[in-house]
Order: sequence, then C-alpha cells, then structure tokens
Amino acid sequence: MRAYWIALPLIIAATPAVAAPAVPQLPPELSDPAMADKLGRMAGVLTKSLMDLPVGELEAAVQGRPATAADKAKRVRDSIGGPEAEQRVQAEVAQSGRQMQAMSKALVASLPAIMAALDQAEKQLERATANLPDPTYPKR
Repeated sequence: MRAYWIALPLIIAATPAVAAPAVPQLPPELSDPAMADKLGRMAGVLTKSLMDLPVGELEAAVQGRPATAADKAKRVRDSIGGPEAEQRVQAEVAQSGRQMQAMSKALVASLPAIMAALDQAEKQLERATANLPDPTYPKR
C-alpha cells in the first residue's frame, strides 16, 4: 500500500496533462512553395475581378449628387491611375503568396506567446469581475 502512495505522484507527474504544451506546427500544405504560388495566382485573378467593379455611382452618392453616364462607366482601375497602375497592383498581388506563407509561419511561431497573453488577460478579467454585484440578486 505504501508503494502505491509513493508511486502515485510519479504517475501523475508523467501524465500528458502536465506536460509542456506542444508548439503548433504549420500544416505542410501551407509551407509548400507551390501552394504559395497558387495563392498568389488566385489573388491575382481576384484583383483583376476587383478592378472591374463599378465605383462611379458610389462616388456620386457619397458626394450627394446624381450619377452621370461617366460615373456609371467608372471602374476601380480608373480610380487607381489607369492600366499602368493596374498592372503594378496585379504584379504586387501575384507576389503576395510568398509573403502570406512567411506571415503564416510567423503567426504559428508566435501562437504560444499569444495564447499565454490571452490566458493572462482572461485571469485578469476574472479577477476584475469577481466582486461585481450579481444583477439577479434582489434589491432591498
């Protein structure tokens, strides 16, 4: 029986519940350079679609005037500076896949610190709200 009481703390200490939290890993799909290139191509196509959105009528409404024919024909690409600006924006967006990949790696690396900060904030909120009066308690 005494051996059981001596072994109990050792058994409890060896359980995974008290083990150090595992460092989160980035899924292999997100660390694959081919996926980053695919994301960049998808963002480029999305940007091209966004360039076709009409904005002239919205601008007229914000300015408080009726929309003209020129307003109805105005697109996002016209507002950003024409075809040269559109090509520059599309090139930058196409390169964004690698940047998104690097940012996701940085986010995963910082997750333990973020989780610890959130846990500490939760504890502080619990302490701050511990002495608040219960709104359902009858008043005298």
